[in-house]
Amino acid sequence: MPTEPGMQPSDPRVREAVHEITGNWWALALRAIVAIIIGIFALARPNITLLALITLFGVYAMADGLFAVVAALRGVRTNDKWGWMLIEGIVGVAIGVYVLINPGIGALALTWLVAAWALITGLLEIFAGARIRRIVSGEWLLFLAGALSVVLAIIIFANPGIGMALLVAWVGAYAIISGIVLLGVAFRVRRWSRAHPRGV
Repeated sequence: MPTEPGMQPSDPRVREAVHEITGNWWALALRAIVAIIIGIFALARPNITLLALITLFGVYAMADGLFAVVAALRGVRTNDKWGWMLIEGIVGVAIGVYVLINPGIGALALTWLVAAWALITGLLEIFAGARIRRIVSGEWLLFLAGALSVVLAIIIFANPGIGMALLVAWVGAYAIISGIVLLGVAFRVRRWSRAHPRGV
């Protein structure tokens, strides 16, 4: 596996840089499973009402954020560099809570919130991929997950007046594909974590 010049997989600096993710692979797996379930539900209900869509997105964003926050707090206890995941989690929880306590925000406001959430989440996942790319084989999957979020955000920003049915279809398809990709990431970093335990 490729490393930076002078940096080897056994180098403690490299290991510490990636353990924030590899030590919390289960958080990625849980987020992936939630995304897939919500995506399937969204595609199975193409004529979902605005209120139901608001609730669905709010639950999705909040659950995704909570898993990220839990993993980040675990990182604090194990001295991981957990900042990127904590930021992503806080953003997700904040947007999810806001949507759930303001069910009357309207279709346009919801559209902008979905786009903003997807953009922030995608950029942070791309950053996470950059953090582990020197060690974990298959880090391109994390880049792909982040790229999917960014692409979704760009599409929505470019089409703010899309109908609810189309927004549901886009978000549902994104959630399923992103969930599958993140599940692949989770198992890859799990294998790396077991092969390179901290302190060995």
